[in-house]
Amino acid sequence: MKKLMLTLAAAGLIGSGAQAADDVTLQLKWVTQAQFAGYFVAKDKGFYDEEGLNVTIKPGGPDIAPTQVVAGGGADVVIDWMPSALAAREKGLPLVNIAQPFKSSGMMLTCLKESGVTSPEDFRGKTLGVWFFGNEYPFLSWMAHLGIPTTGGADGVEVLKQGFNVDPLLQKQAACISTMTYNEYWQVIDAGIAPEDLVTFKYEDEGVATLEDGLYVLEDKLSDPAFEDKMVRFVRASMKGWKWAEENPDEAAMIVLDNDETGAQTETHQKRMMGEVAKLTAGSNGALDPADYERTVATLLGGGSDPVITKAPEGAWTHQISDKALQ
Repeated sequence: MKKLMLTLAAAGLIGSGAQAADDVTLQLKWVTQAQFAGYFVAKDKGFYDEEGLNVTIKPGGPDIAPTQVVAGGGADVVIDWMPSALAAREKGLPLVNIAQPFKSSGMMLTCLKESGVTSPEDFRGKTLGVWFFGNEYPFLSWMAHLGIPTTGGADGVEVLKQGFNVDPLLQKQAACISTMTYNEYWQVIDAGIAPEDLVTFKYEDEGVATLEDGLYVLEDKLSDPAFEDKMVRFVRASMKGWKWAEENPDEAAMIVLDNDETGAQTETHQKRMMGEVAKLTAGSNGALDPADYERTVATLLGGGSDPVITKAPEGAWTHQISDKALQ
């Protein structure tokens, strides 16, 4: 009987009657994978249900830009990298960071040792694979900090517009390619290239790391008390999901696989990815660290003659949601 009462209470069937859950739509930055495990865990483990939320998680892909989705009303909250979000804000889309589950950057350049690259200065005269669609901003800022032109030539680098794969390195079309510590680097390894035959440069180690995988909403939405309340509950449940995923990486990876409708992911890759992603979310309680924000802005402003952003943003982040979510 006690168990039945608890079940009814959890379902909201005791007292004033059943309450309809509030709908929230989350747009991912990329396809269903362990990079987003915290959200799938929160849904699978009932953390969103506990907060009275009905959360729809929309996978991303190469043709899906989170900024465009939220601008068009296709999502309440989106996951994006801060360089992309700040660039969009400067162009007129008023995105605001309401939470920052990722504390560290997983971005790096992975190079073939045989190409002769041993330090960033060796990039000169080489072809480097770079992701675009907003993902190029950290790279362009880094090259500007190094004083290396991205227009080719012996003193500059030739930028190869890299697809979301590692083919340019495998086919030796580029000396280095863009990779994430939790994803593409391991695709290179799985393709048969030994770690000792690679040289990697982590943006975090080079002092040009920018914030990744933050939660963003449209600024005007935050003036609506009902929306604010939904986001407080969403962030609280999502961070609960992330901390559970950190502590149970293998099970979190399996939850992600259960939600992968494409069947494209493998257990080995997702478990390995979750282990690496946990290193990036470690140390974050969900609230944006202002020092990390200022570092990101400084990196983006230091883009030489063509910076990612031309002035320090105002109102681009808030603790309005995370402060209440973490109470």
